[in-house]
Amino acid sequence: MKNSDLKVDGIDKIILNHLMTNARTPILSIAREIGISGAAIHQRLKKLEVSGLISGSKFVINPKVLGFKTLAFVGIFLDSSSKYKEAIKRLKEIDEVTESHYTTGNYAIFVKILCKDNEHLMQVLNHQIQHIKGVARTETFISLDQQIDRQIKI
Repeated sequence: MKNSDLKVDGIDKIILNHLMTNARTPILSIAREIGISGAAIHQRLKKLEVSGLISGSKFVINPKVLGFKTLAFVGIFLDSSSKYKEAIKRLKEIDEVTESHYTTGNYAIFVKILCKDNEHLMQVLNHQIQHIKGVARTETFISLDQQIDRQIKI
């Protein structure tokens, strides 16, 4: 099924909103609320998964509980755009890098990093990221607080 063929109706939206709020919501409780069978909900979820709208489910770990208290965003300048693939390959080897984005604007790559503290962040920057072949320089932004963390509305 192509994404352009996907039809998300009101029942799909109710199901998705419940599961986006709490992925552990029992299917049968949603089914009772909507007035359809649990099997019908499973069929709808399968259709949404096959379409690519749902790309899986996961548990979300609170990094602060594990001692990761410093969240930073790093803009990475490459000395040549041809170094992009190799830089990404090396960034994937750094556990503290949790996201990477190929961007327009000043940076070739923009990454999200979780570290235990500022000293740990400095070690990751100085001894790992800045040692990647092709990285000309970096610019770091430390997050002081996160007020919004949500998915797109359906």
